[in-house]
Amino acid sequence: MKFGPASPEEAIGGVTVHTLRQGSLVLKKGTTVGPAEVEALKKAGVKEIVVVRLEEGDVSEDVAAGGIAQAVTGDGIHVERAFTGRANLFAARAGVLVIDRAAVDRINGVDEAITLATLPAYKPVVEGEMVATVKLIPFGVESKLRDTAVKAAGHGALRIAPYVIKRVGVVSTMLPGLAAKVIDKTLRVTTERLAPAGATIIAEKRVPHDEKLLAAAITELLALGAEMEHLGGAVLAKLMPGEIAGCDDRVISIVGDTDTADLLLDRGAWPRRVGQQHHDAAFVAEAARGGDGAVMRLVAVMQNAPDIDQPG
Repeated sequence: MKFGPASPEEAIGGVTVHTLRQGSLVLKKGTTVGPAEVEALKKAGVKEIVVVRLEEGDVSEDVAAGGIAQAVTGDGIHVERAFTGRANLFAARAGVLVIDRAAVDRINGVDEAITLATLPAYKPVVEGEMVATVKLIPFGVESKLRDTAVKAAGHGALRIAPYVIKRVGVVSTMLPGLAAKVIDKTLRVTTERLAPAGATIIAEKRVPHDEKLLAAAITELLALGAEMEHLGGAVLAKLMPGEIAGCDDRVISIVGDTDTADLLLDRGAWPRRVGQQHHDAAFVAEAARGGDGAVMRLVAVMQNAPDIDQPG
């Protein structure tokens, strides 16, 4: 690249390196100077501007950023048109952000002029949320650097693993003195938290605090097509939760009260309160699909919930 001052006529084909304001004229940084810009500069009385010109073998910042962004884009992600050397990547659907960290490191190691930044791996995202950005620091780079970064990206370094569990069954156990409004609140909160994943509660059952009745309720909801069971109400942790969860491996959570239910459904709390189990939860979003496309049965993410403060 070559930087330097030029008259408006000599600046044609160059790119402005500063935003220029004079009178009513505003010529933004990164503008390619053409005949219209020359006329506007002359009318504003501008005698000289500083521009940068790409040399043979160079590509512009937008071309480079856009090319690298397209290279890292995988399923469930779309790229907006690059501008001022930046190409932003957005989630095209709700799900969990999956990142090839080695590929990201390779791209960032190509040259200091090229940067790729992402949200944390396994972060739940919603449709339209920005998940990554490619930024070129200078106005252009050698095409060989762009090509090296594209090669380093591999294929689909970033993708959104979609939520595939859509039908949820809820079973609440009742004890004397447990107000119905507590269960109602749990259902309301659960419905709100499931919504970003496109999941809904298809049925709910309220049964006495008895292991056999609870197991029967779970079986009934599964027969109705529930893909996941959510258990709440009384303190199930004190009712042999291992045996209850053992009746079907689609039981993924056992909670004792509304506050604990909120905690389980608060995606920001997973790493803080459930330790490493949040990694398992991320992969549950992809329904643990096997290489042949068959859906494997889900594992229990929580059972005795040792990292959760149990009420009582």
